Amino acid sequence: MKSGVTIERARRPRADAVRNRERVLEAAKAVFSQGGAGASLEAVARGAGVGIGTLYRHFPTREALYEAVYRREVEQLVEMAQALRAEPSPAEALRLWLRASVTFVATKKGMLAALALVTQKNPDLAAYSSDRFTRAVGELLARAVAAGEIRDDIGPGEVLRALIGMCYAQEGDDWQASVLRLLDVLVDGLRRRPAP
Repeated sequence: MKSGVTIERARRPRADAVRNRERVLEAAKAVFSQGGAGASLEAVARGAGVGIGTLYRHFPTREALYEAVYRREVEQLVEMAQALRAEPSPAEALRLWLRASVTFVATKKGMLAALALVTQKNPDLAAYSSDRFTRAVGELLARAVAAGEIRDDIGPGEVLRALIGMCYAQEGDDWQASVLRLLDVLVDGLRRRPAP
């Protein structure tokens, strides 16, 4: 029994190591969304309040850090879609999720060149996120359609293409604010209108 406990402790990462990893991921998200692919890992370590050695212990390569940030963002958006089931208005839940997705795209835009390298080595990564996002937005849409709040002639793929198109068509420092305004127009346009 004692050896089993020892093995279990050896396998489980220490709490401070888990906290450091989370801080690195959060700092990397902020640095990458602002500084692009050339953002320094030293800036990430400083933002996380850890040494560069700690960063490399968790993420031995720049690509490993990019992939971890990307996967974490995907998981957070999927979890958010599930949590938004409690939102009283399904159309508002859809709007909130799409708005949160803009932050994900901002991080992804900052890592675009590096993510291209990562997906060349791991082609399943793009399919992984696409499938999860399609299902997440599909569930939000289905709930809004069932509640009679959203028209039933639009699919999750179309909503995602509209979101991505808006994000990548916008440039400049204020592109996110512009996309958020356009998303409000999109969701309002999807609302079911009473029959005349």
